[in-house]
Amino acid sequence: LIRAVALKQIRIYDELRSQVRRIVDAGIGPTHLDTHKHTHLLPPVLDAVARLSEEFRIPWVRRPFDFPFTPSGVSLAKRAVTKAMTLVRGRSLRVLARHGCRSTDHFAGFQITGRYDAASLMKLLRALPQGSTELMTHPGVLGDQLRYAPTRLKESREQELRALTTPEVRTCLEECRIQLCGYRDL
Repeated sequence: LIRAVALKQIRIYDELRSQVRRIVDAGIGPTHLDTHKHTHLLPPVLDAVARLSEEFRIPWVRRPFDFPFTPSGVSLAKRAVTKAMTLVRGRSLRVLARHGCRSTDHFAGFQITGRYDAASLMKLLRALPQGSTELMTHPGVLGDQLRYAPTRLKESREQELRALTTPEVRTCLEECRIQLCGYRDL
């Protein structure tokens, strides 16, 4: 995608607009916009997403910046990605504001994607700052379709599903007074 954008081989706005139009024409009222693997961190993609949010009156856009949280076992590569994301944060927030896009106060889960269990999820939940936080998760069941899919997130989906549904995590949510909701509830 980066190469195609740089070489102007893809018209980002037109492509994303056709996707949003198809969803809206199907009678679905999107609550928010985001992109696969946070590609809206790329300035041309973010510009298109922000314009589409305003044009289609989709008020929320994912804030793809993890709040400062250092779980154990985070690779240096992931820390480098986190630092790089910090560099584009200011511009991204300005673009979103200019188009009237709303985002949650915080975003969490990027740093532990594919590697978390109930204990690390509870550590993250206890560290959440005040305000609204989107928690990125990838729960699922490893069936044949997923087993052969071109993604690294396979067995970890079942681990995340178990973590998200344990009684200990439910108790942690209650103790931390965390209210679960979706974008429609914000």
